[in-house]
Amino acid sequence: MERRYRKDKLRNSRTYMLLHGIATYMDRYYLDGILGLIPGGIGDIISGLFSLTYVYFAMFRLKSIPLTMAILNNIMRDIILGLIPFYVGDAVDFFHNSNSRNLYLIDGYLNNDEPIINEINRKATMSTIIAIMLVILIFAMLSLLGWIAKEIGSLLFI
Repeated sequence: MERRYRKDKLRNSRTYMLLHGIATYMDRYYLDGILGLIPGGIGDIISGLFSLTYVYFAMFRLKSIPLTMAILNNIMRDIILGLIPFYVGDAVDFFHNSNSRNLYLIDGYLNNDEPIINEINRKATMSTIIAIMLVILIFAMLSLLGWIAKEIGSLLFI
């Protein structure tokens, strides 16, 4: 009973209503795509900042790490797709609707919808694997940079 009361309280919260507003304006009225037209990736970053509300709600209000990782997966996908050059990314931005997808995940989580929870877990696993791979790549790049600096230094200062 306590859990159901908590979920009903979350559905009626201001933050949840804000999520609906963001999804409506960013996706239904194509504000996400319009912001993506701002050059230099600045528009994509601005639309990504609006998406941080979903991260806040999932992480601090729902306290779900898998849901947070799934939402971050959608946000990063939206930003990366928007950065594709020659206005291809901007065209994709009009149809990607990551905010509506994030709201769909949150609603499914609140309603204990089993297929959506499975999708959340799949996306969370994929996001975790990608994050680990990025950390390994960064470490490898730093090691390579150190080796190159050492080799150039030994050639210059013999």
